Amino acid sequence: MSAVRIATADGHAVTVTSVGDAVPDWAARYFGAWWTATPVTDIAGPVVSGDVDEEELRALTAVVDGSLPERIEYAGAEMLYVREDTMVTAVQPTEGLAYRWDAEWKLLRIVGTDETAVATAAARLAREVVRAQLLADGWAVLHASAVTGQDGATILTLGDKGAGKTTTAFTLARAGSAMLANDRVFARVDDSGTVRVLPWPSAAAIGFGLLDALDLVETTRERLASGEQMHPTQHQKVTDALLAGGREPLWKSSGKELKPQFWPDQLVSWLSIQLATQGHAAGILFPQITHDAAPRLIEISRGVQDGDFFDETTEDRYPDAFGLLPPAADHTALRARLAELPRQGLVMNHDTSVNATVLKDAVARLSV
Repeated sequence: MSAVRIATADGHAVTVTSVGDAVPDWAARYFGAWWTATPVTDIAGPVVSGDVDEEELRALTAVVDGSLPERIEYAGAEMLYVREDTMVTAVQPTEGLAYRWDAEWKLLRIVGTDETAVATAAARLAREVVRAQLLADGWAVLHASAVTGQDGATILTLGDKGAGKTTTAFTLARAGSAMLANDRVFARVDDSGTVRVLPWPSAAAIGFGLLDALDLVETTRERLASGEQMHPTQHQKVTDALLAGGREPLWKSSGKELKPQFWPDQLVSWLSIQLATQGHAAGILFPQITHDAAPRLIEISRGVQDGDFFDETTEDRYPDAFGLLPPAADHTALRARLAELPRQGLVMNHDTSVNATVLKDAVARLSV
């Protein structure tokens, strides 16, 4: 048995186990850059256990097939699941995966036919187990990017889809800040009134346009050409384009962009971006990207909105099929404190050097 304990900076944790090393090693790589990952021999607290096991996969699939399952889309694939007392059994047929959550023993079992698929699912669900603990302890998940200075002062970036949250985070990170979040961040008001923030570990999706603007396409191509691998959720078309030195965006038939997917540790080793494990919110940026506009600072009337929080009504990728998450909490205090933070609006285009200058001015306006 191999096991690794995954823990946030404030001690919320889950243990990932397997009969071999591959699944725990995967979790250690996935989480270790933002949370901690420590090999352990004593198993305590919630556990996510993953293995390649076709016999158990068939048995769990039979449980679902013999019932009237509910259907949802989870992490981009259909999931069928049934609830019985303290158990939830689920399958994702197209992924060759089956799951069983035992709420009494706090054990989430994942089995499948492919080691990479099992390891990916185990990491994803381990994060959900920790999310449940954080939410129960008063944390919220914001749809925001975040970068942190040396003293932990953190700039949050809020905005609707396409506003420039990722562009802001990577531009500031390339300029010397530490990246704390690319798309989501945990936030909570502590007893002193400070908004504490923790990272949401994930693979980083960076569009071809931004990767090119940051002058990172050739670096990525060279790494791939040397035999290194990017995150397996990356589409093969993206890998082929990167190897060919491509810089133009690729699109699914649905209209969604296919983006390069970086492991968290590759942000450090490939892209020379420092990562942060925690911080405290010191200001909020509200960017807008307009390709033909001159980058500049602007007045902003937008404040923190319902859509800036991930909850059961806005979560579109990781719905709570297993009943892990606690009831929705009241985040009135967090919203009020965020509203008191200094904020700055800005317009950016696709000229990274000019954007960097305007972002530097914006951060200075926040007195960070």
